[in-house]
Amino acid sequence: MITQAIQDYLKTIYKVEETGEEVTTNAIAERLQVTQPSVTGMVKKLSEINLISYTPYQGVCLTEAGRKIALEVIRHHRLLELYLAKAMGYSWDRVHEEAEKLEHVISEEFEEKMAEMLGQPTSDPHGAPIPSKDGFIEQRSLMALSSVAIGQTVLVRQVSDKDPEKLRYLAGIGIYPEVEIAVVEQAPFEGPLLIKVGDGQYYLSRALTDSIFVAEIF
Repeated sequence: MITQAIQDYLKTIYKVEETGEEVTTNAIAERLQVTQPSVTGMVKKLSEINLISYTPYQGVCLTEAGRKIALEVIRHHRLLELYLAKAMGYSWDRVHEEAEKLEHVISEEFEEKMAEMLGQPTSDPHGAPIPSKDGFIEQRSLMALSSVAIGQTVLVRQVSDKDPEKLRYLAGIGIYPEVEIAVVEQAPFEGPLLIKVGDGQYYLSRALTDSIFVAEIF
């Protein structure tokens, strides 16, 4: 029986793996906001049912079966976010929380109907890739806006959905996926970036520029 807790753990492990970081029990506990003993117990269980590979003190990695479940949950979540935004008029700062509640309970038929109604989309409202039905997910080479050189113009591809307040602010100044941003200057001592979006110019702190992922324009 694949419980909601198991799905949450597998999704979290996938997302840590995606960053390139080592998947430690500390990293899992921090992301899920649970205790170390809870993580240790669940990790042992997941290992026993062959959803992860786990060696004590050496980290965790998903097996093929674990990765398949993680991507299915992520597909549900990102389709739900897009459905909530497009069909129900939710703003992009509210869809993540609602999708978290619904991702575990929708049926495969519901998922297929959503995907069909939305035109088989490939990305969610924040620009994150939506895994396909057969478990394929687009691999992107993106960089944080923080690392873009002065004078360069880039295309926003994805924005972190972790902080609704940041999303509301970015929406207010017109920063969404597929919007061009020009980096004008940076304040001294690693200060905020001055960026140009359309006809407006804005200073963005490191906390914001680290959450915006962009690609070069060729």
